[in-house]
Amino acid sequence: MPKRSAGLLIFRQTAGYLEVFLVHPGGPFWARKDDGAWSIPKGLMEQGEDPLEAAKREVFEEVGSKIEGNFTWLGEYRQPGGKTVLVWSIEADVDADAVVSNTFQIEWPPRSGKMRAFPEVDRAGWFRLDEAQQKILKGQQQVLFDFVKRQKP
Repeated sequence: MPKRSAGLLIFRQTAGYLEVFLVHPGGPFWARKDDGAWSIPKGLMEQGEDPLEAAKREVFEEVGSKIEGNFTWLGEYRQPGGKTVLVWSIEADVDADAVVSNTFQIEWPPRSGKMRAFPEVDRAGWFRLDEAQQKILKGQQQVLFDFVKRQKP
């Protein structure tokens, strides 16, 4: 069975513009990548876990903020690697400069026998929708398209 993740597209209105909150993955593979590397905060669901609760948990683990409010279902999105991501949107304001992420360990440098810890998210930011289209992973662009469609009256 393909892996399933859950995440939140967090947005806010600033000076008449919609902005979305994206996170940049930590670790050496992503260190020098920018455009096409950012993501909504998301992560794997635990077996039997409520998907929305998983999305809120993952945001807390990746950015250190608890998000509550009126969540709107956006959809289920199949990623190029086969994973399915369940996504909700919510209007909230998160301090991108105060991100506190959990960490993961990998052998680095490869085949060195040395384990190093890296943050799951090394930075976060608010982006206008046109900027977000450039920053977000190609496999998550449809999330933004669907979000924009729902914003029109």
